[in-house]
Amino acid sequence: MNTSTAPAVELTDLVKTFKRGTVRAVNGVDLTIRRGEIVAFLGPNGAGKTTTIDMALGLTTPTSGTATVFGDNPRKAAASGRLSAVLQTGGLLHDVTVQEIVNVTANFHSLPRARVAQVMEAADLTELARRKVGKCSGGEQQRVKFAMAILSDPDVLVLDEPTAGMDVNARRRFWDVMRAEADAGRTILFATHYLEEAEQFARRTVVMSHGEVVADAPTQELRASLGGRVLHASLPAGAPDQAWAALQSLPGVVEPFRDGNRVSVRSTDSDATALTLLTTLACTDLEIVAPTLETAFAALTQD
Repeated sequence: MNTSTAPAVELTDLVKTFKRGTVRAVNGVDLTIRRGEIVAFLGPNGAGKTTTIDMALGLTTPTSGTATVFGDNPRKAAASGRLSAVLQTGGLLHDVTVQEIVNVTANFHSLPRARVAQVMEAADLTELARRKVGKCSGGEQQRVKFAMAILSDPDVLVLDEPTAGMDVNARRRFWDVMRAEADAGRTILFATHYLEEAEQFARRTVVMSHGEVVADAPTQELRASLGGRVLHASLPAGAPDQAWAALQSLPGVVEPFRDGNRVSVRSTDSDATALTLLTTLACTDLEIVAPTLETAFAALTQD
């Protein structure tokens, strides 16, 4: 295959079974990731995300189907430095310093000291250089893994729960670096339980459930897929039952819900519904909430 035009990552009818075929962790996944894309990979525990990522990295052999990186075997792509990963699991050498473990990784790729210093700064590790890895917190060890992953200047970077254990400031700095990496043309695939990270940083979101891809769309489109904004309001004290009855019959209103004097509805025309709530029905305390990725995720993955 001509690797100059091949997708960054291509998974074709990927299947992985365990326990002699009785358990299907991944069931026929087809996924193509183009160069320069930032893709969030979401799914509840047990959805098959990590197993799929392991096959994309060449860490696990598919039961059937294929996984390629730039048209080649993932192991070859990793060996050449074109493919790197920050995994949630996997140990680090605890008896060496942060600087030493980054230096060792750099030596594998025959990289100059200037590149090591650049990566240490990007991962915010300069002040931790002389600290033993075993003395670093979970979030700090994730930053060490990130530094090791980007040393080779990979074309594809795969992140499995990359900010696990990081505090708010560390997470913000990490994603600032990721923005710069993406702007430089790097392809990024990341799995996360922080849905706000996917919402803010991924231009495309893939959702898995029960080993299958159940959604694959631009993130904004996926958010809007539930069909309109949600409106919350308080019914008028004088005639709440009449207002509630009228509200349920309004055009474009779906999923009406009432709790005492407080109501919520989803509307395909939130402007028109809001106007009617405030004028004709004399409702008060109006709130309008746009669909969130969390809401779409819950709807897509619920049994």
